[in-house]
Amino acid sequence: MKKWLKIAGLILVVLLAIAGTLAGIEFLGGQPMSLFAGSRPTYLGFNDGKFAPPTWKPNCVSSTVEKSDKHHIAPLAFTGEPTAAWSRLVGVVKAQARASVVSEKPGYLYAEFKSAGLGFVDDVEFALDAAGSVIHVRSASRLGVRDFDVNRKRIEAIRAAFGQ
Repeated sequence: MKKWLKIAGLILVVLLAIAGTLAGIEFLGGQPMSLFAGSRPTYLGFNDGKFAPPTWKPNCVSSTVEKSDKHHIAPLAFTGEPTAAWSRLVGVVKAQARASVVSEKPGYLYAEFKSAGLGFVDDVEFALDAAGSVIHVRSASRLGVRDFDVNRKRIEAIRAAFGQ
């Protein structure tokens, strides 16, 4: 019995050491990490008026897919000066909880949203279509299959804050 207690104690010490190391990296190291962060996609961007197409998984929404596609969501419409609308959107995104802007270029914004708790990461993109008076959107989970409509709800919350 004593042998098993020593082994269990050793395992507990090792697990605590690993947890402490990971916590130190998380809070003191560079890019935040989590078990459920996944890898940053390399296929993102806005090319020829479209974002990367969604996969079969229901954990993505995009305004550049056909309206009949289950992944479709309306773009953010605006009136007035496109640069003013774009600036307003950038402010709204930066004000969102657990949002981190990865890339900000004229007419294109890429941000990561990290969930509370487990730290799942969603990749969210915006592209300005000045001629169409809309800002196209794409929000997709990196991991898993279902997102319980988190991406759709996020874009709708951004739409509400944007003032449409």
